[in-house]
Amino acid sequence: MVHIVPVDAGNAERYVELVEALANFENLDPPGEEGRARLISDASSADRPFHAFLAMVDGVAVGYVTFLFTYSTFLARRTLFLEDIFVLEEYRGRGIGTKLFRFCVDEAKREGCGRMEWAALGWNEPAHWFYEGFGAKRLDWYLFRLSGDDLDAIQ
Repeated sequence: MVHIVPVDAGNAERYVELVEALANFENLDPPGEEGRARLISDASSADRPFHAFLAMVDGVAVGYVTFLFTYSTFLARRTLFLEDIFVLEEYRGRGIGTKLFRFCVDEAKREGCGRMEWAALGWNEPAHWFYEGFGAKRLDWYLFRLSGDDLDAIQ
């Protein structure tokens, strides 16, 4: 049975390990030492900038979801933005991702959101099929990003 629990000071280290596992899966750089410390602090603080929950199976954290709220000016309502959803490969196919996703849908409804949004890597077709199975529509938008030196270079 899967239990979803909030990330707190007692399990934040495991949360960061799962974030690193997602980075490895996506062939991206995981957070460095300072990033790890910020994740632990932010995920377990009372004034956290995002919400994070672990999927527990037999007392073991095997996946997680991270989301935050943005605002749609067109809907004049909040939007739940799904930042990460991840399940360790050896636990996939057991409905854990579905339970985490439905948890987010329930949170969006509870918070009165007008919609839920997220991004998926172009090559991750299993994720596309997963989301489309819930009726999600793929948008014809481009995601842009400024980070690091590019962000600092703007005067």
